[in-house]
Formats: sequence, structure tokens, C-alpha cells
Amino acid sequence: MRLVTIFVLAAAAVLSVWGEARAHDPDVPDVQELEIPEVSVIGERPVAASSQQFIPDKEYLLQPQGRPAQVLRLIPGFLAVEHSGGAGKADQYFLRGFDADHGTDVAFFTDGMPINLRSHAHGQGYTDLNFIIPETIEGLEVNKGAYLPEYGDFATAGAVNFKTRDMVKEGMVQGAGGQFDTQRYLLMFSPTKDRIRTLFAAEGYFTNGPFLNDNRYFRANLFGKLTTNLTGRDELSLTATFLKSQWNASGEIPLRAVNDGTLDRFGAIDPSEGGKTMRSTARLNYHYDTMSGGQFFANAYGQYYRLDLFTNFTFFLNDPVNGDGIVQSDRRVIYGGDIGYKQHGNIFGMPSIGTIGFQARVDDIHARLGTQTKRAPTGVTTDSDILEASYAPFIKGEIQPTPWMRLAGGLRSETFTFDVRNLCATCVEQPAGRKNSSIVLPKINLILGPWVSTEFFVNYGEGYHSNDARSAVAPDSTPLARARSYEVGVRSKPFGAEGVELIATVWQLDLKSELVFVGDEGTTEIRGASRRRGVEVAARGQVWGPLYFNGSMTWTNAEFRNGDAIPLAPEVTAYGALLLKWPEGLTSQLQGTYLGVRPLIEDRSVKAPAWLEFDLSERYQLPVKLPHGRMEAFFFIQNLFNTKWEQATFYFESRLAHEAAGVNDIHFVPGNPRMVMGGLAWYF
Repeated sequence: MRLVTIFVLAAAAVLSVWGEARAHDPDVPDVQELEIPEVSVIGERPVAASSQQFIPDKEYLLQPQGRPAQVLRLIPGFLAVEHSGGAGKADQYFLRGFDADHGTDVAFFTDGMPINLRSHAHGQGYTDLNFIIPETIEGLEVNKGAYLPEYGDFATAGAVNFKTRDMVKEGMVQGAGGQFDTQRYLLMFSPTKDRIRTLFAAEGYFTNGPFLNDNRYFRANLFGKLTTNLTGRDELSLTATFLKSQWNASGEIPLRAVNDGTLDRFGAIDPSEGGKTMRSTARLNYHYDTMSGGQFFANAYGQYYRLDLFTNFTFFLNDPVNGDGIVQSDRRVIYGGDIGYKQHGNIFGMPSIGTIGFQARVDDIHARLGTQTKRAPTGVTTDSDILEASYAPFIKGEIQPTPWMRLAGGLRSETFTFDVRNLCATCVEQPAGRKNSSIVLPKINLILGPWVSTEFFVNYGEGYHSNDARSAVAPDSTPLARARSYEVGVRSKPFGAEGVELIATVWQLDLKSELVFVGDEGTTEIRGASRRRGVEVAARGQVWGPLYFNGSMTWTNAEFRNGDAIPLAPEVTAYGALLLKWPEGLTSQLQGTYLGVRPLIEDRSVKAPAWLEFDLSERYQLPVKLPHGRMEAFFFIQNLFNTKWEQATFYFESRLAHEAAGVNDIHFVPGNPRMVMGGLAWYF
């Protein structure tokens, strides 16, 4: 805490001196407060790295509906796949050589509120995006690497912030249906749009999926947001969401059973897998703009979450009679927020921006792991109460010495407290205890240009992900895994501001040795230091007239420092989309997603196969005259060419009922076959 106190005092002194110098600057005249009418200014968002970008809603509203995580593939090198043969569970995320599992090395936010769940019953950083209604999102703020001081835990490979709308110009009622009994219904409208702006949305979704044992996946979402200006210089937003869902899952099936014909590709060894979850959130966002070019900001949030997850990965390996089913339960309350001040000014005549902030978060968790047979509990493996908190002051600065050079960077300090209590008297050697841990993270970014609509970037930043509290309190553990990231890149618009933008990035990320708590087994696994390096190239924008393109290709080499491969790390990924705006209100989009061969074990002797999948989307403004509003028809064809592909893929030991011993084998979740879905939307 002494380090944190020194950090805050030093940062406050810097801003104080800066503000005083600016106050005595003869070039800055005294001003009186005046009422000024609101003016909208539209411009490009400044970026600190070539890989940083903002993806507006117009680029992802044509994505196939059903999985909010689908929009992530618009980010170069980012893929999200289903993990368990059922759509209710959090996705598996791939980015920059990380199989980030359910979110361990990618930080997710919505309006600045963290989504990743620390010390989760199923996996560290567990991130379920299904509480997001895609149509309520205004855009995605994407920051790869660890170059920005405002991002902390889990932001090693990158961070994604879902920015929600304040209102919609038109209300919408939508109904859609398709194969596998899939249905989706959406209502979204803004009752007020002036000084008080409101947005309400409700979503219902159901599907049985392509599996022989129906998924019976049901999801209900509610969203409400109120935005207002208490004065002429501030903005206050209040947002609340609610999710409830349940599903059956077919799990990860063994390849040997599919190859010998005893199991259908869409079958299940244990059809009782599945789960149910609920999440409610509330957040407040506020900022006040001063007359002297400053901005005060304060944000707060609270969440309540619960999950019961029933899985069976190894079938009959440990219990040949009842099977190896497990149940993971998580109940938690999360609360936190941030406060800070940003000031625009001049240092020795150079334009500059300085920010000082403080973030805090508390997770009050009850996590439990037990055994089950067909969802009937049969025993307890771990049962813990966890109180985990973090406190993070940060300072950020940006200065422009010349018109062709910008420097941006800062410093972040993070202090964690872990408190774990073992509630299971019969569980042997379960983790318990208290521990504190701190880390200091420098960031620096150099931006050169633009020259001929081209900018160059050089970046260095240190980030981290926290380890599960149950491993963090163990003796000689390292609770915070430090990552060092390096990047060099270029962005260019050689064909003009409205033409295609070209992006190229070379990067490297070093991660220190870490402890990983394996929630499926209730054990701690030691991993060594690793290095990931790669190249990303991307192009996006208007090719010609009504034709738009968005595409990317990435190559990554991911290894432990001893030369072993990092299992599941993607090596080659690619994404491409062509969008054509036809006359008479028709919009078409064809997109393809590719994931290359990747190793499943350290010696590279077993690999997951590559796959390439295409989707087609069509939307048409119906030429129907209505007393109020307009009508739109749409349809999607997912997996247009009915490719056989695999989503989550693993290599481990399992045992089937007729086998005398365990067998090491590939286990996978089959990719969805061709699926057609269509519907109507009324805008009013």
C-alpha cells in the first residue's frame, strides 16, 4: 500500500504543477462560463498502436444471429468457438497465440465494466458474453497488447470494450426462425430522445442445435439505459441488464468413437451435460467537462452472478461404474468502479493530455466443485469462500513535440488481496489462507506521422493476468503473471480518407511462469515461461462504389521457453468479408473464417485439423408502404458449403464404458452444419 500511496501522491503532484503552469500560460486567456449550444464533431479516433481500432455497428449487424461472440471475428486474429456442444456456456477465445480458454488472457468490458470473472469455478477469467444483446452495441473498442494504463487484469493479449448505444432513432420489433427449431425475438425502442435519452431492449432465443440430444437452449435478456445531461457540461448514464439461460450439452466427444461408427458426429457420450446461469448488472457512468479543457469522470458497477455447470470430460476413466461427471457451481457478488481526471493543455508549447485515475474491484465468491451422475450430486471435491479485491492507481500522458510525432504512455500499479476459506471439512489439502500481491506496469508508445496518410507505431507495455485465488494463496506461488509485449506497426490510407485502410503489425509477447488452477479437477498446474510472436495484416474499407471489404490474416509462433509447443495455440488465422450494397435496399455479405492446423500437445505429434467456413447474409428493405415505419426482411446461411469442421479440440485421456483402460485421444466439439435462418423486422 505504501507503493500505491507514493504513486498517487506523485501523480497528483504532476497534474497539479501542470495545471498551475497552464493557468499562468500567457497564451491561455481568462474565460467566463457561457451557455454554448451543443455541437456534434465527427472525426477519427486517435490510436496508440497499429493494432488498436474501433469497429462500428454497421460492420457487425450483418453477422449471423444467436451468438454475441460472433462479432469478435471482425478483429484481426480473433476467433471464438463453442466449447461444449451447447451454446449456453462461455466461448473459447483465440487471440495472438493464446488459447485464452474462456478469457484468461483477454479482458472484456461493457461501457468500462469488467466482464471476466476472477477465481471462477470453471476457469480463471471466465467470460460469458451471452448477456449482451448485439443490437444494443454502438461499437467495439479493441486494444491488443498491454499498452494502455487504463486496462489491467487479463489484458495480456488484448482488451475489448463493448460500447452501448444511448438510444435508437427507430424502434424495432423483430422475429426470426430457422433450422433446428431456432427462434429469436427482439424488441428495442427509445421512449425519449432529447434531454433524457432512454433505450430498452428485450431478447428471447431458443434452439435445439444440430445435436441428436436436443440442446433446449433458452436465453432471455433484458437491457435498460438512461442517459441525461444534468448541466450543459456533463453526462450521466445508468444501465441495467439481466440474463437467464439454461441448456443441454453434448460435450467434447472422442474421435475414436466417431471413426469406428459407434458414435454419431453430433451424438454424446453423456447427454446429461449442460447447465444454467443468471447474471444481473447495474452500472453508472458520469463525466463532467470543465471550462479549462479538463474532464472529471466517475464510474461504478455492481453484479450478481450464478452458474451451475454439469460436465463429463473423461467419461468412465476414474469411476467405471457411475462415470466421471462433475458439477461446478459459482455464486458471486461483484462491485467496483473508477474515478479520475483528464486535462488537455500545453507543456512548453506542446499539446498534451494527462490523466490520473484509480480503479477498485471486489469479488465475493462461493465456488464449489463436486461429482455428479446424471445431474444428481454424489460428492464434494472443493468448496471455498473467496474474497478477492484489487486496487489500481494509474497515470497516463500524451504529448506531441512536433506535428509528426506523438508520445503516449503511463504507469499502472495494481495491488491484490486474496482471502480463501475452505468450507469442506472432508476435502483433503484444499487451499486456504490469505495473501497480498502487487505489480507495477510501465507503458510507452511512439507514433510517427502521418506522412502521405501513413502512420508508424512503436509500442512497449507490461500487463498481467491474475491467477485463481485458490492457487495464489499456496506457498511460494506467484499470484500475478507478468507479460511483456512489444509491437511495431503501420497504418495507411493510400487511396484517400474514404478508401481502404491497410494495417500491418509485428509483435512479441513474453509471459512469465504462472500457476493455473484447473477448475475441472480442483488442482493447481504449473506452467513455464512462454514467448509468442507473430505478424498481422489487415485491410478494411470501401473498395469501389457499393463494394466494401474487411479482411485479415495472422501468423503466430507460440512456444514455451524450452522449445515445446503451447497446446491449442493458433498458428494461422484468416477472415474475409465482402459487403455489397445493391440498389433498391438490398445488402449482401459473404464472409469466410479460417483456423489453421495447431498442435494439441507439447511435442507437436498430435494436431487439430484446419478448417474454413463461409457464411452468407442478406438484408432487404421491403418496398411496403406502412402508416408508421418500415419493414425489413433478412436471412442468414451459416456454413454455406456444409463443411465438416471442429470447434473446440483437445487431446487427453478418457475411457468409454466398454474399454478396459483409458485411451489418449482427440476430443472435439463438431462445428455446426449448414443452417438457414430468416425473419422480419419492423422499424417504427
